[in-house]
Amino acid sequence: MAKKLPLRMCTGCGEMKAKKEMIRILKTPEDEIVIDSTGKKNGRGAYLCCSSECLQKAIKTKGLERSLKVGIPKELVETLEKEMRVLESGRKEDI
Repeated sequence: MAKKLPLRMCTGCGEMKAKKEMIRILKTPEDEIVIDSTGKKNGRGAYLCCSSECLQKAIKTKGLERSLKVGIPKELVETLEKEMRVLESGRKEDI
């Protein structure tokens, strides 16, 4: 029997996708917000598609803030955007 793929909902667009295709944004127990590339770190996570558009939507609709139950400062948004661009360009090279 085939193993069931864990699905997660994108905080930006609301689409359900395989967990492996998504990026996890994490609020650590120390209240830091980081991108969890392993998907295994401890803390409260929110998932996003690997696109800047979904990150923008999640920020605009405050979906990311609701999921992580914390306000997101502007500097952090800029850092997330930079990291997302790096991840996007890295993913395109994999294809």
